[in-house]
Amino acid sequence: MVPSGAGGEGRMNVPGRLLSVSTRLFAERGFDRTSVQEIVEAAGVTKGAMYHYFDSKDDLLYEIYGRILREQTERLEKLAATEAPVGERLASAASDVVVSSIANLDDTKIFLQSMHQLNPEKQRAVRAERRRYHERFRALVEEGQRSGEFRADQPADLVVDFFFGAVHHLGFWYSPQGALSAQQVGDHFADLLLNSLRPG
Repeated sequence: MVPSGAGGEGRMNVPGRLLSVSTRLFAERGFDRTSVQEIVEAAGVTKGAMYHYFDSKDDLLYEIYGRILREQTERLEKLAATEAPVGERLASAASDVVVSSIANLDDTKIFLQSMHQLNPEKQRAVRAERRRYHERFRALVEEGQRSGEFRADQPADLVVDFFFGAVHHLGFWYSPQGALSAQQVGDHFADLLLNSLRPG
C-alpha cells in the first residue's frame, strides 16, 4: 500500500502519488469537501493523467481501501493454505490483519468513514470483497470447530464479526507513540481470539 502523507509523494509513480495525495486530502478535508482539481494540483499531475488511471474521485477512495484488502486477502490465503495446525493458522491470520490494518491506519479509517459516499455499485463491490475475506477467515474457525480444537458452541459468524468489530475500531485508539507496537497488538488480538475458542 502506498503510504499516506506528503513525504516521498514526488518520488512515486502517478497512481501512487494520486492515492497518497488523496488519502492526505481526504483526511484533512473530508472526501466530500475535496475536489478533483485539488487532488491533481497537490499531486502535480493533470486531470488527463488522473483520468488515465482513475475514472472518478470515487475510484480513488475505492482503491485506497481496495489495495489494502487485496493484500490482506492474498496473505490470508497463503496463511490458511499451510500445513500448520488450524490454531496456528488462525492466530497468524488474526495477527496479520491487525498489523496490516495498523500499517494502513489512516487509509482504512478514511475509507470506513467515507464508504457511504461511494456510489451504490462500488459500495456493493467493497462489501462483496470484504465478505469473501471474512468468509475465508470464518472457514478457519469452522475447521477448528469440526476438528474439536475449538469449542463449537459459539457460532463462527458471530466470533468473526466480534473480532473484526475490534479490528475496525483500531483507528479510533491506536497510536504509534503508544506503549504497544503493531505486532504486540496483533499478538494480543490473536491470543484473545484463540482463548475465546479454546474448549473450557
